Amino acid sequence: MHPVTVTVFPSFCRLCGRALEEPGQKVVCGHCLDRVEFHHGPVCPVCGRFYHQAAASGLPCGHCLERPEPFSRHRSLGPYSGRLKEIILLFKYKGCEVLSQPLAAMAHEHLASDGFFNGLDFIVPVPLHRKREKQRGFNQAELLGRALSGLSGVTLLPGILIKIRNTPAQVSLEAGERETNLRTAFTVRKAEKINGRAVLLVDDVFTTGSTLRECAAELRRAGAREVRALTVARAV
Repeated sequence: MHPVTVTVFPSFCRLCGRALEEPGQKVVCGHCLDRVEFHHGPVCPVCGRFYHQAAASGLPCGHCLERPEPFSRHRSLGPYSGRLKEIILLFKYKGCEVLSQPLAAMAHEHLASDGFFNGLDFIVPVPLHRKREKQRGFNQAELLGRALSGLSGVTLLPGILIKIRNTPAQVSLEAGERETNLRTAFTVRKAEKINGRAVLLVDDVFTTGSTLRECAAELRRAGAREVRALTVARAV
């Protein structure tokens, strides 16, 4: 009986080309993950808009003063640029679903210290329309929510918020068209599950905030006591 020779081909980081040699590393190496730029400065206490002047710390931004948000707090890891943007694009459009794990881990580590996850009852992912999800093969927000649930201990509640209209992609629209595009696009099933509860709404990127606002408003109309929101990155 002849011995079997097994050839193992090394995997390489999709961003920098380094060999993935550390246990558990997949798609992106630890060096690139460590180079992700977080926003460590002050933010709007409501919508999470990044401030670049310490004097603004703790003060709501002009938008939140003029128009109250349906969510109590929104936070993002950092700007939608550089390494963070590259990782999100691999995750969302290149079939690298496994990147939900390091993205969620970074978000949890960055936000847990200030009690962002305290007092939450459920994590609710922003839904895709069933046709869009079938085309992509997964819902990136649900994968992020599932990973965050494992890290925070907060129960994931998929399928409670659904998208009932297959609207044009938000990225293809002007800022003023985005809210109109999403009106009546979402609904809540089994509203009794979230009645009086605090929920965390999860998505990948905050651009104008139209999607989060519409989803949060629908959750509040269904009886949610509080809606917080988390995205991995924020367009600035």
